[in-house]
Amino acid sequence: MAVADRNGLPVAVGIASGERGETTLVEETLEQRFVDELPANLIGDTAYDSNKLDAALKEKGVEMIAPVNARHTKNKQDGRRLRRYRRRWKIERLFAWMMRFRRLVTRYEHKAENFLGFVKLACIVILLRRI
Repeated sequence: MAVADRNGLPVAVGIASGERGETTLVEETLEQRFVDELPANLIGDTAYDSNKLDAALKEKGVEMIAPVNARHTKNKQDGRRLRRYRRRWKIERLFAWMMRFRRLVTRYEHKAENFLGFVKLACIVILLRRI
């Protein structure tokens, strides 16, 4: 999981096993961020439309922007906040930049710590190229 800023540069990255849902990883990933400040807005896809996640992030001062999941009937959005959802392509671009690193495309490392180290190293290289 990765969190990017408005320019598509990495702010936080984290890894976890495949069985865990993405909504449970958001808070853990935000704790592992590279910068001191929390982002004001987070943009995610339909899987991030969770009342529990919205409440947890609101306590920290972060607003979650996600399209309404068809299964949820509470808290329907009026669509004005979803205009920011058009910027989601920037996080997809970050993942495309990360897939240019061969060590990340195919996971050769057996230990999660080593793989996370290579992911963070790729983020450092991306930041150095863009700054």
